[in-house]
Amino acid sequence: MSNTRIENLRAILEADPQDTFARYALGLEYLSLNDIDSAKDMFEETMILDPNYVAVYYQLGKVYELLGDEETARKVYEKGIYVAASQSDEHTKSELEQALSELL
Repeated sequence: MSNTRIENLRAILEADPQDTFARYALGLEYLSLNDIDSAKDMFEETMILDPNYVAVYYQLGKVYELLGDEETARKVYEKGIYVAASQSDEHTKSELEQALSELL
């Protein structure tokens, strides 16, 4: 089932490599399959393509936590908090602050 979604998302990205939502969704699919490295790659690419895509910061931070890289997770959360605040996205900012406080 997930393989079909992965194939569909890859096809979307092949047609439009700049589609940040498809790239983010592909990262979530990889994460659901516990393919942490592929998820990390997709989330990092999403962040590079669209640094204002605020949802990616939470997922990327969690991936770094899973990889045991708490320092990088902390930096990702902090950057996400800044981005969320600059967009007046209080909900995402709060989630990122919570993730950061649980990390510390």
